[in-house]
Amino acid sequence: MKKPAAPCRPDDLLTVFQQNGTGEKKIQGIALYGEGLKIVEVIDFPTTLPDFIDEPQDYFPAQIKGSLVLSFLKHPDLADYAAHFCRRQGLAMIASGPRKIAGAHCPLTCCGLAPKEGLGGYGRQFGLPEYQITMTDGRISTIQVLRGASCGATWLAAARLQGCSPAEALEKVAREVQFHCQADPAAFDPISGHSPLHFAGHVHTKALETALPETT
Repeated sequence: MKKPAAPCRPDDLLTVFQQNGTGEKKIQGIALYGEGLKIVEVIDFPTTLPDFIDEPQDYFPAQIKGSLVLSFLKHPDLADYAAHFCRRQGLAMIASGPRKIAGAHCPLTCCGLAPKEGLGGYGRQFGLPEYQITMTDGRISTIQVLRGASCGATWLAAARLQGCSPAEALEKVAREVQFHCQADPAAFDPISGHSPLHFAGHVHTKALETALPETT
């Protein structure tokens, strides 16, 4: 169920860069699970592009309306220039994925973003997952998502864990998250060697372990 609209602060205005709908699931997740956030513009870049772009600035507007940029650009020339463009305007940019972009926050997945200053309400609500759990008769009676993936996988998976024992929940949480994860399963982080799907499952499992009462 969508949360009631909350007042939007100046640092909670989001701009999205995308190609061929690459940010649509995240846009939907932010609208459904975010609070006090507003996507003020979605800039769609061409799907068909040359292999090399000598003048990437020609694809960008003169000014960004948001206070934080979420980039889902796939073309390396555009992705790299986007970070430079945002820095020049004094804006932070988040670009999740295995490719590291200088000057941008680049978690492996959207659920891999650690809490950081300067990322406004988006950074407080989305990134490394956090749960709050209550137990009744040895089973999960309520599970609240305090922070999660902007694709919505954290919330969708949590709904499937209610009523489970701790052992059952820990056994199934990664699978439930991976089913809804929007990350490319073929992409691998060159440093860890892990795929984004494995990483997403791991961080959610760890978050669940942290949230479960020690007595269980």
